[in-house]
Amino acid sequence: MKTDINIHKHSHFSFDLWLTLIKSHPEFKAKRVELFSSFFDVNKPIDEVAKAVKYYDDLCNTINEVIGGNVDTFEIYLLILNSLNFDIKQVNQEMLNAFYQKSEDLFLEYKPVLIFDKLHDFFDEIKSQGKTINILSNTGFIKGKTMRKFLVNENLEQYIDFHIYSDEIKCSKPNPIVFQEVKNQIRNKELQLEQILHIGDNPIADYKGAKDFGFSAHLLKY
Repeated sequence: MKTDINIHKHSHFSFDLWLTLIKSHPEFKAKRVELFSSFFDVNKPIDEVAKAVKYYDDLCNTINEVIGGNVDTFEIYLLILNSLNFDIKQVNQEMLNAFYQKSEDLFLEYKPVLIFDKLHDFFDEIKSQGKTINILSNTGFIKGKTMRKFLVNENLEQYIDFHIYSDEIKCSKPNPIVFQEVKNQIRNKELQLEQILHIGDNPIADYKGAKDFGFSAHLLKY
């Protein structure tokens, strides 16, 4: 995939994560549904829980893209529980934190798969030319703090100059505020917008969002 991207033409590279650099471990989502069901003692068949999880995952991602805000991970949990006729007044912050910790452990056990060809080599090539890299990702179930841990474990953190996650800035792509945050964090303040290349798989959030802001953009199609 990297052959499509002209490194020499740009000075800073902004990467989406999901379905750009990584994809879920094939077993992770099913394991997470089982964990969700058992942790909250949901009295529904597992396939019904799985449907609710997928529905609200997709819905909240879409809401984030349309409004440009960020539906919190814990809000997503509560929406799922409520749809399964669970009394969400029984839930407190401590329980939500405990569940998130278990789901993070599961995520790091069933870790995502790298889908970008020879990613370490590609990042090496960018950095060897004195250029910079950031991660720019909308988040849902998995918060930015967990993605950082994953990237450290994969020995990718060394290449990344800064990270921007929607749960941390309460804004989601394609909101121009997100792309402004990228511009703000680049050390070289002399860079022109078109020298910054954002790379992602989503035509609206990644490609159109970056182009509308003035960045260069590259849409990946696997």
